[in-house]
Amino acid sequence: MRWPPRFLALAANFFAATALLVMLAASAQAHSGSSAPPPPGIHIPSLTHGQMAVIARHRGDILDLAQRQTVTDPTFRRLYNHGNLQFTYCLWGLMPGSLGDEASPFNECSHAYLATAKALLAYMATMPAAEGEAKALISDIDADMVRSGASWILCQYSGEAFSTGAVIEPRWRDMVFHAPSLAVLLVTIAALAAASRAIFGAKRVRAV
Repeated sequence: MRWPPRFLALAANFFAATALLVMLAASAQAHSGSSAPPPPGIHIPSLTHGQMAVIARHRGDILDLAQRQTVTDPTFRRLYNHGNLQFTYCLWGLMPGSLGDEASPFNECSHAYLATAKALLAYMATMPAAEGEAKALISDIDADMVRSGASWILCQYSGEAFSTGAVIEPRWRDMVFHAPSLAVLLVTIAALAAASRAIFGAKRVRAV
């Protein structure tokens, strides 16, 4: 079977990004947990488990507003860049159960990038150019949280404060103990193996 070139390119990009993150995780020093104070940097308030889903629904709107700002300052840029970095470390929110499953090795880092999005929105509410739209979006999110009862749904990371001074990594080793994450890992490995066979098989055919 010959895989489409687009699929092969996507698989290769995913593998490269995942490999880079795993190498960074292996070489990085341990980061703060819920029992330790956040490291130096801009303080990012905690986010309850229930609030995560609400912020996730509105994250696109928050980023859209942020990207339309032409006059920014260091605090804005640090929050914006940290949120994007944290989102990348969390594999772009693609892993199953990363939002709703407390046992997911990606749940804590999901707390981190969504808490940063919420902090970015709160900061934009203090910026003259963004204040009106930011406050309107905050009102919409607050109403959504009330309807969802979001503040009452807690988990082990609900009291954890974050900081731009540290990146929260997924618990890579725990992937093998979390069935949905393990399934994605195995499917990815199988896809990459099939892609490799297709690439090298095609080269052998051309050589012959």
